[in-house]
Amino acid sequence: MNIENLKKSIKAMKWYEWVMAVIMIGIAAYTMIAAFINPESSKNPPWLTVINFISAIAGVFCVFLCAKASISNFAFAIVNTLVYIIYLWYWKIYGTMMLEIFFYQPANIISWWLWAKHRDDMQKELTKSRKLTLWQNVAVTAAIVIGTVAYHEILVRVGGNVAWLDAATLAIGIIAVLLEMFRFREQYAWWIITDIIAVAMYIVHFDPVYLTKKSIYLIMAVIGLYNWIKLNKRNVANE
Repeated sequence: MNIENLKKSIKAMKWYEWVMAVIMIGIAAYTMIAAFINPESSKNPPWLTVINFISAIAGVFCVFLCAKASISNFAFAIVNTLVYIIYLWYWKIYGTMMLEIFFYQPANIISWWLWAKHRDDMQKELTKSRKLTLWQNVAVTAAIVIGTVAYHEILVRVGGNVAWLDAATLAIGIIAVLLEMFRFREQYAWWIITDIIAVAMYIVHFDPVYLTKKSIYLIMAVIGLYNWIKLNKRNVANE
């Protein structure tokens, strides 16, 4: 990882992104400390709140940098994926856990390599943004619908929790990660949907750290869609 490019990306963060980062990390820190002082105050065991705290830090910086098309986001993504797997395993959210283990983590490494091969001409710390055609968008939507139904049947059989929401998150997540890997801006339209689902999951299965985290992800997905559309237009204009 190029440290100078990472510094440039972090310096480019807006004030409201720093506010969200402080809120997220502050809530995670408070929850962690409270769980150790009084274990009865938390649904999570104290050791899992430490995992949540690490996830909070890695997760927010990953999503902020990715929304800017910064290649450095994958350093944080790898750490975030590792700790999130532990959380999902503990709460038996199997669909999302499988997505993290067998898809997100390998995709993080491959995407890091692919993004680095296609750097933006004007800002080398960023990657180039691409756009799907109409028929590609139709094919993507069909794949997600079919995947959601298929994964739901699997999750019901293995006894996973919140099967429909979990199945939709899994199906959308796979497609969104592929779109991200190949630098398509439409990834963020699907991230918005999956983040809405994730917020709903953590309202039902209340967890203040992950509810805050996923809410921030949703906000940044909207910002990311705007940034990637703007970057794509600039890339096309410079070709």
